[in-house]
Amino acid sequence: MSAHKLPFLIATGLLLALPALSPAFAQAPAGAPNATTTIDGRQLPNPPMPFGGTIENDALSSTPWWAPQIAPPEDAPNILLIITDDSGFAVPSTFGGVIPTDTMDALAAEGLSYTSIHSTALCSPTRAALITGRNHHSAGFGVIAEQSTGFPGYNSIIAEDKATIGRILLDNGYATSWFGKDHNTPAFQASQAGPFDQWPTGMGFEYFYGFVGGDANQWQPNLFRNTTQIYPFDETDAEWNLVTAMADDAIAHITNLHQIAPDKPFFVKYAPGATHAPHHPTKEWVEKIEAMNLFDDGYEALRQTIFENQKKLGLVPEDATMTPWPAEMLKPWDKLTDIEKKLFIRQVEVFAAYAAYSDHEIGRVIKAIEDIGEIDNTLIIYINGDNGTSAEGGPLGTPNEVAFFNGLNEIPAETQMKWYDVWGTEETYNHMSAGWSWAFDTPFDWFKQNASRLGGIRQNMVVSWPAKITDKGGRRDQFMHVIDVVPTILEITGIQAPLEVDGVLQSPIEGTSFAYTFDKANADAPSRHTTQYFEMMGQWALYHEGWLLSTKVNRAPWEAFGPANADPLNNQVFQLYDLTKDMNQTNDIAADNPEKVKELRALFLEEAKKYQVLPLDASVAARIVAPRPNITAGRTEFVYTRPMIGLPQGDSPLLLNTSYTITAEIDVPEGTPAQGMILTSGGRFGGYGFYLKDGKPVFLWNMVDLNRIKWEGTEALSPGKHVVEFDFKYDGMGAGTLAYNDFGGVGKGGTGTLRVDGKDVQTQQMKQTLPMILQWDESFDIGSDTLTGVNDADYKPPFPLTATLEKLTIKVDRPELSEADKAKLQAAMKAASD
Repeated sequence: MSAHKLPFLIATGLLLALPALSPAFAQAPAGAPNATTTIDGRQLPNPPMPFGGTIENDALSSTPWWAPQIAPPEDAPNILLIITDDSGFAVPSTFGGVIPTDTMDALAAEGLSYTSIHSTALCSPTRAALITGRNHHSAGFGVIAEQSTGFPGYNSIIAEDKATIGRILLDNGYATSWFGKDHNTPAFQASQAGPFDQWPTGMGFEYFYGFVGGDANQWQPNLFRNTTQIYPFDETDAEWNLVTAMADDAIAHITNLHQIAPDKPFFVKYAPGATHAPHHPTKEWVEKIEAMNLFDDGYEALRQTIFENQKKLGLVPEDATMTPWPAEMLKPWDKLTDIEKKLFIRQVEVFAAYAAYSDHEIGRVIKAIEDIGEIDNTLIIYINGDNGTSAEGGPLGTPNEVAFFNGLNEIPAETQMKWYDVWGTEETYNHMSAGWSWAFDTPFDWFKQNASRLGGIRQNMVVSWPAKITDKGGRRDQFMHVIDVVPTILEITGIQAPLEVDGVLQSPIEGTSFAYTFDKANADAPSRHTTQYFEMMGQWALYHEGWLLSTKVNRAPWEAFGPANADPLNNQVFQLYDLTKDMNQTNDIAADNPEKVKELRALFLEEAKKYQVLPLDASVAARIVAPRPNITAGRTEFVYTRPMIGLPQGDSPLLLNTSYTITAEIDVPEGTPAQGMILTSGGRFGGYGFYLKDGKPVFLWNMVDLNRIKWEGTEALSPGKHVVEFDFKYDGMGAGTLAYNDFGGVGKGGTGTLRVDGKDVQTQQMKQTLPMILQWDESFDIGSDTLTGVNDADYKPPFPLTATLEKLTIKVDRPELSEADKAKLQAAMKAASD
């Protein structure tokens, strides 16, 4: 530990609760090549150990000595930490659901089931809390990475004073790895230009295999090994799917580790993309679920079936009731058309197949641990969901989630039927009707994003550790939060939370260990986690000693494009629940307890100030296009002189809500007409492409797979040098209006002109443009096209450019608000908030 920091630690009392500083202690024999040691772990990395041998003038008279290798405390277990995606309380069969989750069922029978662990209501925030043991705002993730803003609680940067559990275990002798979803790398640091300190490999995970971002096409993912894009990821297997490939990679990694260093414990974070949209199971699993006819009676009947199952399992009291079906928001099943019913059943069967398929593949990983003889001494924590079930498909569902992110969330069922037979395949980026999502959060209500309702934040979990947990099949109902996982792991491994990492003093762990619940004697012990705030996009709640203060939901998750609540701290309807008597928020008693409401409101504000929750922000879609410090910030011209692939959306030139000119200087070869991609960003489900087809230049906008607008040359380019250009003049005021709670400047139309060698070839208007985002798991590519193409009718990737690209220039001319515009928008915003 740095000497100059000792007075600070003594003054603040941080040092007093720990043993005196001591050097690492060898476990024997000291100095031998196979010596190991455990460390006190308060300073990471551990300081160099003094040489323990002797040095004379010659080697024969000297004594060699090797520093012992750092190892965890004796009997520290392997750890497999599993977290699934967008899965509400009632998805797994383990907790009353109808979807078969045999792996979770088996773990619950051998270990413990937990009914009251809580999330943050959204993906990145829950995952940041999970790996740091701090609240999501404390860890910089008040929202998802793609919505980050320039405030400490919202910047999507896990600061250096909040070392992850991966880093702590790594420096204490564990082998650490991360498989699947990484949604904790800032969107503006996801390119090959780095920096990489916020990637898994920079946060203490030695090995990473997965995708960076909120979701991924499971058939054609933007896949990475460590920090290198894997493309093409498989050229032989037409049935390749990331859910299985990820399990295969994890099995190989764990098995290899055991073969190489059988005494070294491993820590594996396993985070499948399921069941986040797109729902992409294999055909085999879809057919299995179809044969079960689980959903033919509709979502209200499903909700009732699950509720009765939960009563039989003792998960809810016999006299419990549910909140009414929200008929004003989600059309009752008997009011649907036959086409809607048919479509919705297809949507949910694919979702269910995805959940069951993912659980099965998790089982393969666990079987591999059993096969190497390590299952008894492996702590498995299997958390169902990083938030409640997603309703981002809207009431009707969607064949393309990218449409939702651009405000198109009510595509008629008749239109969606075009994709009925290919639902869940590579031809869709599919999501289901929110009616099913409501049912899959039973016995609670509302969804992912809704931090004030238990349907958005109440998860469940199973824990297995055969060597230590003897209460097989036991249940635990204590209140917990995902921030409790890190302190639990530290306690059971015997590893201390560090005071200093890389010379940076660490902020305190904010979670509470639940290791005490592993003991059967503590099955009914009171929860040690007594107070917890929740906040997501202006909706918030506070749990305190059995009470839950909630803000009334004022926005459905698919309603992301209207003006935001300007005062989310106070401009709320407050609801109060006594969860000791009303476990699923059915009886609002705020009117009868005004003093308790006042007390808990004040306590929430204290927590908000303590954990970087302020300033509260209720905006949703507007934050997707908020300014960020990416490598394009402030630039208006971009020049490329050679092919390049894999630049992510968050680090590439953004051509939405702006005028721009793309100029390509190319040299067309003799012979057959030139072909191939000059520039593309996005893919099958939303984006643009500038390419040569049969020698003719083409510029195309893919409007979220619902419409394609194409500019095309009339003649094939002759051999030799040419300049092809696409110029677009945007008609709107631009994204600057969003700062005034006004969406009027985005998604407007404009006029595009295709030119060849300075001559206008085709001009046409676009009535509207994409306001928010392209397909975010696809990249910005020059000279070829990775993953999916923007127009399957014209080409198939990789579609390499056969002409020589000499220079590609993009010039961006973003609209600037005039002072008069600003005054008008400011006045309108003030009037709306009065």
